[in-house]
Amino acid sequence: MAEIRILDVVGHPVRLRILHEVADRERTTAQLREALPDVTPATLYRHVGALLDAGVLTVVAERKVRGATERTLAAGPRDAHADLADLEALGAGGLRQIFLTLLAHLSGQMDRFLQGADPDLLRLSGASQTVLHVDLDDLAALQQEMSALLTRYREPGPDKHRVTLTSVLVPDP
Repeated sequence: MAEIRILDVVGHPVRLRILHEVADRERTTAQLREALPDVTPATLYRHVGALLDAGVLTVVAERKVRGATERTLAAGPRDAHADLADLEALGAGGLRQIFLTLLAHLSGQMDRFLQGADPDLLRLSGASQTVLHVDLDDLAALQQEMSALLTRYREPGPDKHRVTLTSVLVPDP
């Protein structure tokens, strides 16, 4: 059987939200249902199954709850990021669709935040944009340096709040 293309798996809005929930923590299926109240349980379980099949999600524990099995899920062994070959295979239309899915995900996150916005947490939100001048070597170095920098901020702790930092590179034509 052919390997499932990563972008076919993670390019779906519900799957992207599930992956966001387990990106840095374990979540039970009940916690996922609570975090995605607009997604029906059947739809949620179908997308969890697709992510498990693709290896980007894994079951770390199971327990019986009122006769049913509740699974605890975490990020799986397969990286949920596309490589250059995946992006090239998409073509312009597919890449645009993935980008729009990401934008919709971010918009939904902001909407959910603003619905119950704690005024103190507003200071943790924001948006910015800058222009860089890079070649492929510069870009590789930048990505490596950003990864090293961000590692310091990945662990939860007292008085720490979970925030999402999204980066998008769009070359000028």
